[in-house]
Amino acid sequence: MKIIAYGIRDDERPYLEEWSQDQGIEVKAVSELLDESTVDLAKGYDGAVVYQQKPYTAAVLDRLAADGITNLSLRNVGVDNVDADAVKRNGFKVTNVPAYSPEAIAEFTVSQLMQLLRRAPTFARKQAHGDLRWAPDIADELNSMTVGVVATGRIGRAAMKIYQGFGAKVIAYDVFHNPELEKQGIYVDTLDELYAQADVISLHAPATKDNNHMLNDESFGKMKDGVWILNPARGALIDTDALIRALDSGKVAGAALDVYEDEVGIFNADFGSFDAIPDERLKNLLKRENVLVSPHIAFYTRTAVKNMVQFALNNNKQLIETGKAENEVAF
Repeated sequence: MKIIAYGIRDDERPYLEEWSQDQGIEVKAVSELLDESTVDLAKGYDGAVVYQQKPYTAAVLDRLAADGITNLSLRNVGVDNVDADAVKRNGFKVTNVPAYSPEAIAEFTVSQLMQLLRRAPTFARKQAHGDLRWAPDIADELNSMTVGVVATGRIGRAAMKIYQGFGAKVIAYDVFHNPELEKQGIYVDTLDELYAQADVISLHAPATKDNNHMLNDESFGKMKDGVWILNPARGALIDTDALIRALDSGKVAGAALDVYEDEVGIFNADFGSFDAIPDERLKNLLKRENVLVSPHIAFYTRTAVKNMVQFALNNNKQLIETGKAENEVAF
């Protein structure tokens, strides 16, 4: 058995090598992502482990299948960048890692919110200039707020526990209701209800065709004045231009964004200086003291990275050996 793993970073390599040695299975680690220019590296391998950044187009999947490779294991949750028609046409088996560490993302999300509520960026700037005065930057308290959680999967539920631990009232919206949360009476029937009630909106939904730009001018207009927006999920959930307008008007008090709709090729890159960042809308957001932008790092803990690598390799091994895997995704 031989597996190729694409897009392996230096921080992932020790966990890959540990798994390879423990299992006695050859794993070729390459730093390049899977695309049309690298797909031929997979020739002669039984399966491929990949990471979601670039789209897995029909052209890429067709070429993999032509080389006899139809076992594809993602080291992440989302599969929205995988061409479903090509998967079905070529008989691919695809797995993801649905829960590498929900707590990592939930903890980061709430920590970002607390920085915003306590005006941490503003005080950091003031102190850097020798200004140790309090006013006028008075804070807000999470315990007095209503948090609206959009999507109650593993990450959403982990975040809800933390919000509730602070004493916040939590409401939620999801097409699919969790039975335990249903018993607690947490769900509202529509997003409009959540928008109308929430002081904080915490997004934990996958990106789909139906929810692209779910936060837009119209939805911002349905929210409370001074609402706080948190997005550790997918950049495509928010219309960036609409968010900037809502921040400018004061409709949105602030935002914590760990994802950005045009992040590919920008996040996890070093441009040498702020001015060299090639995205004016992103720089607009980065300059604001009431916006925290982080380069898709909510997941980035030792526990999560190890789980992403080793769970994906386990999945790929299962596919190669049995044609089935615990985390297989239906297309």
